[in-house]
Amino acid sequence: MKSLGILLSGRGSNFVAIADSVDAGRIPGARIAAVISNRADAPGVTTARQRGLNVLVIPSQGKPREEHDREVVAMLEQQNVDLVCLAGYMRLLSPWFVQQFPRRILNIHPSLLPAFPGLEAQEQAFAYGVKVSGCTVHFVDEELDHGAIIVQKTVPVLDLDDEHSLAKRILEQEHVAYTEAINVVLNGKYSVKGRRLLQTK
Repeated sequence: MKSLGILLSGRGSNFVAIADSVDAGRIPGARIAAVISNRADAPGVTTARQRGLNVLVIPSQGKPREEHDREVVAMLEQQNVDLVCLAGYMRLLSPWFVQQFPRRILNIHPSLLPAFPGLEAQEQAFAYGVKVSGCTVHFVDEELDHGAIIVQKTVPVLDLDDEHSLAKRILEQEHVAYTEAINVVLNGKYSVKGRRLLQTK
């Protein structure tokens, strides 16, 4: 049984999608060992508690980044977490954190990376006038929205779209993509050459 650790700062809709997939057997042989938030008031914390999951709040406010990261890593290691999934975790991980879980931290980003990294990706895409957007699940490395890409899903930008309708349709695909990516990584049937992730049989 593989153990997942979920990090969130907000409502955690991707966390809910992952939890639903675990419960439904769409991520076989996996369980959520810990849900960690840096904010006690995050709606995702309430949701995780309602689902009976192990929830840990480790406040980040006023702490140096690495001190907070060391507390989070200690909790993940205590729970023997195999894979860390960022689900709207609004903190940039320190290089030290990333080095503790090489190719074992996943993030999802609401654009087709490397286009539109950082915050408000849907707004960036809409303002730029692209005809296709989407989402990307990637390994986390020391740079922002940069690690090797595992899964991408495309979403057409419709003439009638605004930023909100586009974001809503991208979010639907995020929920699908994250489950796919977790399965790829947990199955271990892949290799990474340069920036390319290649699935093997």
